[in-house]
Amino acid sequence: MYKPIFLGVVLMCISCVSNSQNKQKENQKMTAKAEIYLAGGCFWGTEHFLKQIDGVLETEVGYANGHGTAPSYEQVCTDKTGFAEAVHVTYDPRQLPLSLLVQLYFQTIDPTSVNQQGNDHGTQYRTGIYYKDPADRSLILAEMAKQAALHHKKLAVEVLPLKNFYAAEDYHQDYLTKNPSGYCHIPQALFDMARSANKQPNSH
Repeated sequence: MYKPIFLGVVLMCISCVSNSQNKQKENQKMTAKAEIYLAGGCFWGTEHFLKQIDGVLETEVGYANGHGTAPSYEQVCTDKTGFAEAVHVTYDPRQLPLSLLVQLYFQTIDPTSVNQQGNDHGTQYRTGIYYKDPADRSLILAEMAKQAALHHKKLAVEVLPLKNFYAAEDYHQDYLTKNPSGYCHIPQALFDMARSANKQPNSH
């Protein structure tokens, strides 16, 4: 008379193990890709820098957190749309933690400069970190606090939920790959640093 009960317990355990494995697979799928939007001045250089980092899967330049829809580069340049030049970064958080990605981003900017990076002036060149996952906010703020301790001036980096993002025109995408001698406000040495910053042992 114990066999049906024992069999039922076994089936329940198998079901629990199966559910646990399914949840693990779902979590792996969820964490295989994450995204963040980084504004660091002219998006040509910011994108090229980010592309060098192991764990960055895709990049796309565009216009973030402004008003209106689908602005053109010319419209953004009028300084009236409120959009910031930004890079949509898709990355693998298992290989590249967001904390490290943010730390590397800070290497490319003057975080105390208001609406200016390098020779570029205007609200489109402001610095900002825009997130879609609310869980990212506390981690970003922790990195901001570390940066604030290094500076006497107030940080000018926005940390906000992503309100909107529109891809920039095709000729802006991968601009410095297509135009190696093109203008860039980021020193070449930082690109070299980015290539080795998160290098995996078996990477080639």
